[in-house]
Amino acid sequence: MMMIMMADEERNISAATADDAKTSQDAANTTDTNESPKGQQDDHPPSVDSISTATNSSVGAATLDSTAGTQPEELRGLCRDMFEKMTLYLNGELTVVCDDYKLLESMNKVSAAKYAEMRGVAAGVSKAMIDLNEKYASLQPYLDQIDQIEDSVASLEQAAYRLDAYSKRLEAKFKQLEKR
Repeated sequence: MMMIMMADEERNISAATADDAKTSQDAANTTDTNESPKGQQDDHPPSVDSISTATNSSVGAATLDSTAGTQPEELRGLCRDMFEKMTLYLNGELTVVCDDYKLLESMNKVSAAKYAEMRGVAAGVSKAMIDLNEKYASLQPYLDQIDQIEDSVASLEQAAYRLDAYSKRLEAKFKQLEKR
């Protein structure tokens, strides 16, 4: 495809060069007819357009004549060089884009693996939580019994404190009676 484009460009350049040469020759002929012979004065001065066309065409013709043999070859070489450099540039750009996509792909794979690992950990935690809830449910009657025993012990402790207080009062009365 690159060769086709280069061939098309070369044809266009050759055609453009030939058209420029023809245009400059026509312009030179036109400027010759617009000039008045020596010694005769025109009633009308030449227009600005005819002067600028004559100047541009004569400069273009001089430039074209001096480089007529080398310009197409030089242009072909420059075009070829430009297309090669453009190809390298575009290949570089595409390589960078491909590398970016490869990096994104590897990041996505690592992220997917990390999420899979986290999903495994979450599943393990969930299973452990379910097991703990089942064990807690199976221990609940025993925990209720422990709570009842604790309440009973607390009431027995209160009774023991009351009994201790009562025994201290009895002892104090007994010591009073003994002293008498």
